[in-house]
Amino acid sequence: MWKMRKFTSKIIIFAMFSFIFITMFKKYMSSRSAVLKSKQFSAKKPGMKYILLWTSHENIPFVHMGLGQSGFIGRQCEYTNCYVSAYESELGSVTAYDVVMFAGPELIDTNISLPKERLPYQKYVFGSIESPGNYPMCLHNFNSYFNWTWTYKLDSDIHWGYIVVKDAKGNIIGPKKDMHWIPWKDMDPVNDTFKQHLRGKRKAVAWFVSNCRTRSRREDYVIHLREELQENYSLDVDVYGECGSNTCPRDKQEECDAMLSKDYYFYLSFENAFSEDYVTEKLLIPLQNDAVPIVYGGANYSRFLPDRSYLNARDMGVSQLAELIYSLIQEPSAYAEFFRWKKYYTYHRTTKLKETNEYCKMCETLNNDELVKKHSSIFSFNEFWEVYETC
Repeated sequence: MWKMRKFTSKIIIFAMFSFIFITMFKKYMSSRSAVLKSKQFSAKKPGMKYILLWTSHENIPFVHMGLGQSGFIGRQCEYTNCYVSAYESELGSVTAYDVVMFAGPELIDTNISLPKERLPYQKYVFGSIESPGNYPMCLHNFNSYFNWTWTYKLDSDIHWGYIVVKDAKGNIIGPKKDMHWIPWKDMDPVNDTFKQHLRGKRKAVAWFVSNCRTRSRREDYVIHLREELQENYSLDVDVYGECGSNTCPRDKQEECDAMLSKDYYFYLSFENAFSEDYVTEKLLIPLQNDAVPIVYGGANYSRFLPDRSYLNARDMGVSQLAELIYSLIQEPSAYAEFFRWKKYYTYHRTTKLKETNEYCKMCETLNNDELVKKHSSIFSFNEFWEVYETC
């Protein structure tokens, strides 16, 4: 009986100590949490917009963004009060950040962890300059998860494209979904000086390429086009880079551009995937170097190019395209008319202009109080990112 009482007393004493320990531990954790919150908010500077890169800052598309304010200051953005962090712990908690960004290509990983805490005022941003054709997001349902999109698609909340179109006065006019181009018939003919320059060309088609196996199977189209041109017209597609026998090193880009302008009639602006609005810098190469682009992609190219300034390979078979290439080379006046647009429009890389630089644009958007305060979420994200077509 005495042993039983002694054992019971030990249990009671143990329970009391356990209760005291748990109570004190909870108080400690609560106090620690309060201190952390105090530190995280005291570390934040008034007026600064804090951005957390949830996915890796060393991979595309965030690799060139820079940490801290460096990316915005270095680019001489109009707004530089944005601070980028790659580490949640820098402010103590994910909820301390104004914006949390996710790189699309990394979200296809089935094991990726997502934030467990989220506040209503925070903006979750989906960013990608790659197409869903190459990075299909089939394993997660992100409907209503993101507040903003930051992609090459023209209906993104913040456009992250490759190309800028300006009019003759230097105004940025595109690309956009509803472009109002000057009709080709209302444009002035190409002048004689430029026609003379075009007559110096001696080679049919050029293609600079490094990715030899693509979802669009563009490489197969080129094989058949080369066969058609060689067998029927004694012409060729000169392939430069890892996928061909010709070389033009990237560190000699100016020489490559000059060669294209001087020698080639056409250039293959072939995309590696078919997705809406997915038009990359491949289109700029011929436009800036006096060659007619032959496009191959999933975009509506009237959003990017005026009428009669390009050939669309997907609108015609290989035989028809080869015949058209040959006939235009044989008719210099007809070929020259593909350049009427040059008097009215210019094409630029988005990164080259402060007003269209994608990172400057992000910081500018975060300073738009009306947009930031507006509650929004991408309800049909799967539709926006073409999940149903690519999965």
